Amino acid sequence: MKLEICSFSGQKIYPAKGKTYVRIDSRTFRFINGKSASYFLQRLNPRKIRWTSIYRRLNKKGITEEVQKKRSRKTVKHERAIVGASWDAIRAKRNQKPDARAAARQAAITKSKEAKKAAAAAKKSAAPVGSQKIGKQQSKGHSAKILPTSR
Repeated sequence: MKLEICSFSGQKIYPAKGKTYVRIDSRTFRFINGKSASYFLQRLNPRKIRWTSIYRRLNKKGITEEVQKKRSRKTVKHERAIVGASWDAIRAKRNQKPDARAAARQAAITKSKEAKKAAAAAKKSAAPVGSQKIGKQQSKGHSAKILPTSR
């Protein structure tokens, strides 16, 4: 036994009951009674008509049992060590006083600046003295381009 559902009211239609309406585009609509068919043909919105199951579902009518809210798991924070730093070292840095932390940061910055200066000085001393920069064309044997002094 196949039960149909009313296209307007959403109620069950048992075999040999109701009406079937076929539109010009070959779409079929089944109605439980003439009242539903009439309201459908008047283009009334079943969401606004109180006795339809669609209205009752939208407005939460007739729900006897209360559905419990889904329990959401609270995330638990785990404190773990990061690669290259143990958990004790991380905790010690976190518990440091802000001014001690600032002093350590300043010392690290000055140390890196000095290292940068030393690297720049080493690079400068490694370069040959008095050599000019040679372009790609000059390295291939072309003569240097003479720039005009006036326009």
